[in-house]
Amino acid sequence: MAAGGLAGLLPAQTQLEYALLDADTPQEKENLVYQYLKKMDSRERDLTQPGLVGDLQWLNTEGPISLHKDLCGKVVVLDFFTYCCINCLHLLPDLHALEHQYSDKDGLIIVGVHSAKFPNEKVLDNIKSAVLRYNIVHPVVNDADATLWHELEVSCWPTLVILGPRGNMLFSLVGEGHREKLFLFTSITLKFYKERGQIKDNNIGIKLYRDSLPPSPLLFPGKVTLDSAGERLVIADTGHHRILVTRKNGEILHIIGGPNSGRRDGRFSEAAFNSPQGIAIKNNVIYVADTENHLIRKIDLELEMVTTVAGIGIQGVDKEGGAKGEEQPISSPWDVVFGNSISGTQEDNVLWIAMAGTHQIWALMLEGGKLPKGSDLKKGVCLRFAGSGNEENRNNAYPHKAGFAQPSGLSLASEEPWNCLFVADSESSTVRTISLKDGAVKHLVGGERDPLNLFAFGDVDGAGINAKLQHPLGVTWDKKRKLLYVADSYNHKIKVVDPKMKNCATLAGTGEASNVIGSSFTQSTFNEPGGLCVEENGCLMYVADTNNHQIKVLDLETKILSMALPVLIPEACDVPDNLPLQKYKTKNLPKLPKSAPNIELPSLTVAPGQTIQFLLKLILPPDSKLNEEAPNSWFITAEGNTWLLQGQCLSGEIKDVPSQTIIPFQLPMSCLSAEAILDIKACLYYCSKGSSACMMKGISFSQPLQIASTNQGSLTQVELIHTFLTN
Repeated sequence: MAAGGLAGLLPAQTQLEYALLDADTPQEKENLVYQYLKKMDSRERDLTQPGLVGDLQWLNTEGPISLHKDLCGKVVVLDFFTYCCINCLHLLPDLHALEHQYSDKDGLIIVGVHSAKFPNEKVLDNIKSAVLRYNIVHPVVNDADATLWHELEVSCWPTLVILGPRGNMLFSLVGEGHREKLFLFTSITLKFYKERGQIKDNNIGIKLYRDSLPPSPLLFPGKVTLDSAGERLVIADTGHHRILVTRKNGEILHIIGGPNSGRRDGRFSEAAFNSPQGIAIKNNVIYVADTENHLIRKIDLELEMVTTVAGIGIQGVDKEGGAKGEEQPISSPWDVVFGNSISGTQEDNVLWIAMAGTHQIWALMLEGGKLPKGSDLKKGVCLRFAGSGNEENRNNAYPHKAGFAQPSGLSLASEEPWNCLFVADSESSTVRTISLKDGAVKHLVGGERDPLNLFAFGDVDGAGINAKLQHPLGVTWDKKRKLLYVADSYNHKIKVVDPKMKNCATLAGTGEASNVIGSSFTQSTFNEPGGLCVEENGCLMYVADTNNHQIKVLDLETKILSMALPVLIPEACDVPDNLPLQKYKTKNLPKLPKSAPNIELPSLTVAPGQTIQFLLKLILPPDSKLNEEAPNSWFITAEGNTWLLQGQCLSGEIKDVPSQTIIPFQLPMSCLSAEAILDIKACLYYCSKGSSACMMKGISFSQPLQIASTNQGSLTQVELIHTFLTN
């Protein structure tokens, strides 16, 4: 390969770029690119790339693809990206538009070359999740060791490389914002080589990963929040492009938007979002960071209407702002939180915005007021509050001189002595604070002292700079304990930070990307959790466990991950067929054998909304083993009291008999009776070790409930123990 990778393109392409600046008409530009291609094509030696060799992992294809064999006769656009990078995400709409205009039959193929920044991004399953999350429909190869990246001397994300039909390198485009050039270079390249008969119209074996997935009630939920009364959850169901409002037991109250992406204001049934992330609720109003629409939306739950309050629907490059919200371009807002101006007369008169796309913190004035180190502002104005717009980890007493790197999570501690915003600054792997007295930006935990080093990440508990995080996406403040919780996303953990001592420690998660609901925080696992929130009373934490497509519920008093919130819908609620939501059903529950004993449990006094955790332990006869191929399960019934079951998870697998099975149950907030009986049943299949016979056995536990009006505590545990006897 001549002239060391992309450097070999530089002299000729630089000349072309300058000539294009002087061209006045589209025809002149097309002619310049055509002449450039003639010159490049007549070189004695092509500038070639080494191809994707070795045992590489591919997505969205029927098998591995060879650039020199399968893609011979195609114009290929290589997209060097990493899925954490906001600039890479900004490029995806351009690539979607390009592949919509030209198919493989036309001679064009786009190949995503995933070259990871963080160790977590080298894992194929995590890249799969990103391919789904961002609706990538072209082939993607996991260049985990950055082999092709180094061979071509790529130096930053994103970089596009356009290849001719012989695998010959023709153009490179570094960074985002080159849509016009991308379309110009690609269209003329296709025309040039078609005229020479070098373009083939064969199909490439595309097999989209998304087509093999079952439907799910939630898809990549990015953020979750609670209303101040603690009665309603708001979930950004990001992958379904919608907002869900639910009760605390998961019963859906409102579905707003979805399941397809779009950009529409109007009634709930017609509104559309595009990968919404951050949400903030006050009374019956929700503000939404509509990330890929580059908008802030307002949801009125009383009027059942959605309106746009900031952004113009296309990515902005303005790093100052100051226009009225709906006239102000913004870029990839990722989180929102209410706050107060320093001179306003009303509470929550500012909406703080984590503007990931410009690496800044912005403010939308919900009422007139004044920001720290700023002048009086009118209602509706949207402007930059902190961050220069440079992507860096720079702290400064002056908010405009500080630097952030893709801020993705916000939380407010309005009380003294804090009076600050906490910021999850994902690409610097830090948590920072912004004083709401004077705007000073300070370091809390993670990262390192060099403001330009965005590679100081890891998984280390410790204080201040000695603590290490990996791409944190969410933060939430616990007013009761004066602690900050962090969604340490790429470490698959929830961390807790004491802002007074700057100590950072693991609260929940093992560090493994999986989906285990264990008996304790440290045995439970997550998969890239993106957001979290805590009840006002400090009892429960809700975590948007993004890649597990769940909201998990953590009891901060017992330190038990009590359940994954079931997202359920009442039968009476009208839901479109294409929304995958579970309706409450009892039909398909198994029947116990008539010989199954029934154990009457002592009566239990509980309160509306309280969580009961049933701890099921079943003991098999000696020399018996569970038939793991059979449908061993537990299930819950409530004859004559089916109102108890609305919104509950009614059944589950029993995987391991010696281990305890945790069965979570939350009483409804509105109870229709002061007394009720709940039946917890189990059905097992087991075999004698010395025999080929296999037995089906059952057990039923009847739990009488006395429902009191006073609070009985947030969690009650009930042991369910039974020993099966030898026949």
